[in-house]
Amino acid sequence: MTLRTPLLFMALLLSLPAAAQTSRPAIRDTVVPQTFLYATRGTDSLLLDVYRPHQPRQDSACILYMFGGGFVSGARNNEGTRAVCQHYVAEGYTVVAIDYRLHLKRVDYDTVRLFNMQSIFRRAISIAASDCAAAIAYLWPRADALGIARNRIALVGSSAGAISVLQLDYCRANRDQQGSLFAAAAELPEGFKPAAVVAFSGAIYADHGRPRYATAPAPTFLLHGVKDRIVHYKKFPPLLREGLYGPKKIQRTFNKENRPYWFFRYPEVGHEVSAMPIVLLPECCAFIDAALAGRVSRYEAECHDDQIQPTKWSRMNVFDLYSGK
Repeated sequence: MTLRTPLLFMALLLSLPAAAQTSRPAIRDTVVPQTFLYATRGTDSLLLDVYRPHQPRQDSACILYMFGGGFVSGARNNEGTRAVCQHYVAEGYTVVAIDYRLHLKRVDYDTVRLFNMQSIFRRAISIAASDCAAAIAYLWPRADALGIARNRIALVGSSAGAISVLQLDYCRANRDQQGSLFAAAAELPEGFKPAAVVAFSGAIYADHGRPRYATAPAPTFLLHGVKDRIVHYKKFPPLLREGLYGPKKIQRTFNKENRPYWFFRYPEVGHEVSAMPIVLLPECCAFIDAALAGRVSRYEAECHDDQIQPTKWSRMNVFDLYSGK
């Protein structure tokens, strides 16, 4: 193994494998989204799709959804993302699916060494989180016209998208702290706080040990497979203070700081949970409803779901993933 391989591992680390999807309901293309250009970053034109429900909720709640794909693949309008959006818009939410820059797709792996791997990966997460902030800034002055209540925007993400929405709220809650890590929240509108954050197999990147919040985070729902070694359940890398802190570590912070959260852990599976925003739609909607009503407490459950079955992705580690086993 050469020194340039670790970042390729990281690029694969957060991918959302098609094989992990134990069920894929048919796409219900009943709502045609409106597409808007929300930001231009160099040569990148970032678009978002707004799905407006035929029967909207009375509270005009909105879900902003970020797809997964390891910061190397995925799209706001591919089949999987569209399926998620159509199912959630059928519940009455206005749903917004966004593009974001896939930084690891552009990395020249010949330049990667052990000493710079962490900084490259950290940048990929910060870029995605800052693009999410820019999308919210675009929606903010247009919320009334789009039928969105500004104080009822929930952030939902899968895998890399789950990391991005958790990271953005972490940065927002610490935006007055020193350090470049928190700059991703710079474009957020004044007064914005997510009504809820839902992370299907997510984590937070922190550089000085377990994540801590200077101000209150949004009510947060963590759904994660205990056997996940793609987005690790505890921490990756395990021996360094800087790195990705998984839901077990995030839960410890929320308990210590008395923050509201739900944590559903699935002991039989790994990264398969990241492919389940549709299967777990009732749980997600129940949490968002509780958050909107101000009724979220601290709740942890060990979950067993027959629709989420272990596949080869539960057995794989990063090295297996790289070798294609």
